[in-house]
Amino acid sequence: MRLPMIGEDVDLEQTKKMVDAFLDAGFNYFDTAHGYIQGKSETALKACLTSRYPRDRYILTDKLTGNFFQKEEDIRPFFESQLEACGVDYFDFYLMHAQGAGNFDHYKECRAYETAFELKKEGKIRHVGISFHDKAEVLEQILTEYPEVEVVQIQFNYVDYEDLVVQSRRCYEVCRKHNKPVIVMEPVKGGNLVNLPEEAEKVLEDLHGGSAASYALRFAAGFPGMMMVLSGMSTLGQMEDNISFMKDFKPLDEKEMEAVHKVQEIFHKQNLIPCTGCRYCTDGCPKHILIPDLFAVMNTKQIHHDWNADYYYDAVHTTQGRKASDCIKCGKCEKACPQHLPIRKLLADVAKEFEK
Repeated sequence: MRLPMIGEDVDLEQTKKMVDAFLDAGFNYFDTAHGYIQGKSETALKACLTSRYPRDRYILTDKLTGNFFQKEEDIRPFFESQLEACGVDYFDFYLMHAQGAGNFDHYKECRAYETAFELKKEGKIRHVGISFHDKAEVLEQILTEYPEVEVVQIQFNYVDYEDLVVQSRRCYEVCRKHNKPVIVMEPVKGGNLVNLPEEAEKVLEDLHGGSAASYALRFAAGFPGMMMVLSGMSTLGQMEDNISFMKDFKPLDEKEMEAVHKVQEIFHKQNLIPCTGCRYCTDGCPKHILIPDLFAVMNTKQIHHDWNADYYYDAVHTTQGRKASDCIKCGKCEKACPQHLPIRKLLADVAKEFEK
């Protein structure tokens, strides 16, 4: 969902270079969903990957998102449209998308899991899994009710490890208990663990080693049972950096882990909005407010305390009248938020800060 962009369109030439570099380095796992980049992620994969390489060169994951089907009969046509959009005959992994207490019943009522298992028998899916955003007890319920699930994708990073909402550690432990391989999403928390507060940045720089991203990805990848870490690379430079430390992977050593724990503590003191920039909230917003961008500006103000954030709020993110104060408090954003953020209250805080 974080491909390089030129305006509203995917930068296909840079994406092709990223795909080539990734495959040349021996990596092969690609993840998409129909809703990513307003439907452009799947077609970009076709243009940059599946039309250019033989099928055995890559592993491709797609997802069944709840708002694209209303009843059981909708699922197969939607699935076939995804195969066509991606230019493939089968998916290696097909995930029930963003599972949690809020949408699990919808998937059950529409027999979504059962349909996916049937598609697996037909050879159109190799492995059925879930991506998950909720408390550990909900994950326990899903894996108990559907033991056939083969893999679980969870949000896992060093800031969310003990977070009471995300519950990275506890969800990971449920996966281990049920013997499910884990796919990690948000290992750099939507870029938050790269754009660090100055104090945290210095802690990692004093190690005289890799980039801030390298410590975040290596933290996540170092746990037993981690099948894949999705870093959401959006430039060729990020791709080259990630390849440099993941090609010959080494878990964090004791000194590096100690530094990461210090960064954890600094983050927890900052009182930042834990938005990952997934943009699920913006799709249904009737006022078209760029919610993640406004939260990012708010965090920048908290970290740097300078005028720059005010400039970006006024001159970049709200030029078309999409101010935080324009929120009508309909709550659609909060239902879509994987982080379960109180978005309406947070937008009021943003308005108070920037619209004095």
